[in-house]
Amino acid sequence: MPRFSLFTYGVLPLALLAAASNPALAQDPLKVFAAGSLTGPLTVLAKQFEADTGAPVELVFGPSGLLLERIEQGEPVDVFASANMAHPRQLAREGKATPPLVFARNRVCVLARPELQLNTENLLAKLLDPAVNIGTSTPKADPGGDYAWILFAKAGKVQPGASELLEGKAQQLVGGKNSPPAPAGQDAAKYFLERKQVDAFIGYCSSRQTTHDARFTKVELPAELAVSADFGLTVLNPRSGSHDTAYRFALFLLTPEARQTLVDYGFSK
Repeated sequence: MPRFSLFTYGVLPLALLAAASNPALAQDPLKVFAAGSLTGPLTVLAKQFEADTGAPVELVFGPSGLLLERIEQGEPVDVFASANMAHPRQLAREGKATPPLVFARNRVCVLARPELQLNTENLLAKLLDPAVNIGTSTPKADPGGDYAWILFAKAGKVQPGASELLEGKAQQLVGGKNSPPAPAGQDAAKYFLERKQVDAFIGYCSSRQTTHDARFTKVELPAELAVSADFGLTVLNPRSGSHDTAYRFALFLLTPEARQTLVDYGFSK
């Protein structure tokens, strides 16, 4: 039985513990819906899980809000790793999934073109500059957009009128049903920055790679604007037969090994 730290934020549901003691594994691939921001670490962890257990994992990445819609419309899914807690809690309230756990923590950063000369001290002034174009994810469809709007609300408390100005100039480029397309496999935020459609993009401090992309500057928010993000994990009700693999995978994502992989990709410690 793996050991768990306080990072799991509480006692594991009894269903998870019971399933972990059963060695039976489902034959069908485990279907996992996960936030797009988890693409890097979850791809690595799924491969490790497959190697350790022999159980195949099918990963589907996308905006958490849109993935939630697909689940509620009846698409069969075993595990849901969301970029917020609200979506998995909704499934639990509806009786469709286990009570969710926080399995990863993130925070909001601003990715910018280097010529913007962005830093923590001048961040708000730069974002408010009428000449600076800002990109965000799409609120409600993608939690990344919701977190950007929380940042805007905090900015309004620091400087009157800032919230309305930022909301008005933000281009919702990622995560919506009608978002402009980016090349397959390419980070959408970086794509729009590289094309100079925006000068700065408000997103997560984590990345899909473990190495820094020297083409852009990533800046942490100042303390008065800081926004954190709890990522929620839930196991959906069984589609048919044994559901042990889903619980085993959920447990694996709570291990110190998995946590370190998330930290390697820029998630909070």
